[in-house]
Parts: sequence; structure tokens; C-alpha cells
Amino acid sequence: MTSIDELAEEISVTFEAKDRAREEALALTRAVVRRSGAAIRSIHRGELDRALDLAGEARISLAAILDILKEHPDVRYSGLVDGAEQEYAEARIVFSLITEERIPHPQEVGVEMTSYLAGLGDAVGELRRHILDLIRLGRPQEGEVHLAAMEEIYHLLMSFDYPDAVTKGMRRKGDVARSLLDRTRGDLTNAIGQRRLEVQLAELEERLEGRDNPKENFSL
Repeated sequence: MTSIDELAEEISVTFEAKDRAREEALALTRAVVRRSGAAIRSIHRGELDRALDLAGEARISLAAILDILKEHPDVRYSGLVDGAEQEYAEARIVFSLITEERIPHPQEVGVEMTSYLAGLGDAVGELRRHILDLIRLGRPQEGEVHLAAMEEIYHLLMSFDYPDAVTKGMRRKGDVARSLLDRTRGDLTNAIGQRRLEVQLAELEERLEGRDNPKENFSL
């Protein structure tokens, strides 16, 4: 029969391996979150090549996490990896939405479905930020396609009527998306109206200047 000491040693070895894997994975999750956040900031600055490089590094780190935890599914699905997957998914989704004006498929992003949806929900805030940047640059009309994407994401999030234990807080993200959508629609509507008024005033000013300089209407 196995002695108590031998049994304790065997259990200790198992726990040591699990704890070591957890610590290694935890360090990598921080790297994934950091690089994904940096990728999103690069997207907003127009540094698309750097954004792709950072997202690629995050993907490699995420793959390493899954490899480390493949023998420890209890740690893998304890919530330890969720934050990293969500941040990575958000970076990938924001890149596709802003550069290609499309929502990438979950299989393309390569994370758990709940993490994909969480990243999709968080991407709404980044779309608002992008639209506000376009408004400041005097290009509000370009924001309409992104506003439409925000609305599509909101309706997608709200189409799942499941308990939070299944969706991991998706209802709350949907409520936040609705608030951001309403505020952004108002901001964009006002900005487009203001831009149109500015164009009309500029055209009127040109016509008035033409009347004040009648000689310019004659040619030799």
C-alpha cells in the first residue's frame, strides 16, 4: 500500500506542476494584454504595420499559453486566459473594422466564442473613438460606415438571451454598446450637419465674391 508520505509527495508534484504552469501562463497573459492594447493604439495612430506586428506577437504568446495549459484544463478554463483572449480579439476585430470595414469571423480570430463576443463588444468603444477622430479631422461622413458597424454589433450582442453564466456578462456589454451607439449617433449627426452648413456657406461666399468682382465674369 502507498504510504501517506508517498501519497503527499505525489500530490505535491502534481500541484507544483500545475502552479508552475499557471505562473508561466499568467506572465504571458500580461504580455498579450499589453501588446493587444498597443496594437489598438497603433491602429488609431494609423501605424497599421506596427499594429499587425503587435497583434502577431500577441497571437504567438496566446498560443504559448494554450500549449502550457494543455495538460491543465482546469486552469485553462478558470478565467485566467479570458482577459488575454478578449484583448487580443478586440485588437483583431478593431483592425478589420477600421481597415477593411468588416467583422472578422470567430474562427479567423481564433479564440473562445465568449471571448470573441466580449472583444466584439469592447470594439464598439474603439469605433466611437475612431469616429470622433474623423470628426476632428473634418471628415465626419467617413464615420457613417463605422456607426453602422456599431449598430450591427449592438444588435448581435443583444440577440443572445442566455444567462450570464453562459455568456459571461454579455448583457452588460450590450447595454454599454447601446449607450455608446446613441451618443455617437448624436455626435456624428451634429458633425455632418455642421460640415454641410460650412460647405454651403463657403459656396455662398464664393458666389457673393463673384458678384462683387463682375470683371472676373468676362473673358477676352
